[in-house]
Amino acid sequence: MQVLKTPRPSITYRIVSYLLVFPLFRGLLRGCTSGNENVPSQGAVVVVANHGSHLDPPLLGHALGRPVAFMAKAELFRIPLLGAIIRACGAYPVKRGASDREAIRMATARLAEGWAIGVFLDGTRQSNGRVNTPMHGAALLAARSNAPLLPVAIINTHRVLGTGKRWPRIVPIQLRIGEPIPAPSSRRKPDLEAATMELQRRINNLLDQGLVNSAKERLPPHSHR
Repeated sequence: MQVLKTPRPSITYRIVSYLLVFPLFRGLLRGCTSGNENVPSQGAVVVVANHGSHLDPPLLGHALGRPVAFMAKAELFRIPLLGAIIRACGAYPVKRGASDREAIRMATARLAEGWAIGVFLDGTRQSNGRVNTPMHGAALLAARSNAPLLPVAIINTHRVLGTGKRWPRIVPIQLRIGEPIPAPSSRRKPDLEAATMELQRRINNLLDQGLVNSAKERLPPHSHR
C-alpha cells in the first residue's frame, strides 16, 4: 500500500494565512469558495487556475485548505523577512533567465515531496480574468509526476487589482473548485494539448457559472420566478 506524502503547513504559513489572507479574503473582499470536497486531502496535485491578479497565489492556497507551492524569482528569497515568509509558504526559487526545463524540474521535485503545485494556465495575468492562451506546463507536470490536475476558477480578482490598475477596488471574490482530471497518459504533444484544452474549458465554464450565480443573487426575490 502506497503512503501518500503531504507537507504540513509551517507556523509562518499559518500566521500569514490566518492573520493576513483570511481577513482580506473572507472579510474585506467577502470571499467564498465552492467545491472544496474536490480537493485531494493528501498527496501531490497540480492546481491549475486562471490568473487575473497578484492576489491569486495567496488566495488560492488559503481557499484550498492546504499549502499550494508556486515558483518565485530567486532574488526574492534574498530579501530579509520576505524571503523567509515566501519560503515558509512553500514557494520555490527559479533563477532569472532559467529555462522552462529547470522550472519543470523544480516543480516535479516538489510534487515528489507531496506538495500541491500551483500553475496559472496562461502563465501571465489576463486583463479579462479568463483563460485565453493556455500553455502546456501544467499538463506536462502532471504527466511527469502522475499527479491529478485540479481546475480552479478565481472570480473577480482582475476587477480588484488587475493589470493596469493602480488602486484596488472592493469587489466580492469567489473561488470555484472543479473535479480533478487524471494526468495525461503520456508526454506526447497530442495528449498534453488535449489535457490543456480540457482544463481551459472547465475553468472558463466554472468562471461563467460563478458569474451567473452572482448575478442571480443580486436580483430581487421576485425576479427568480
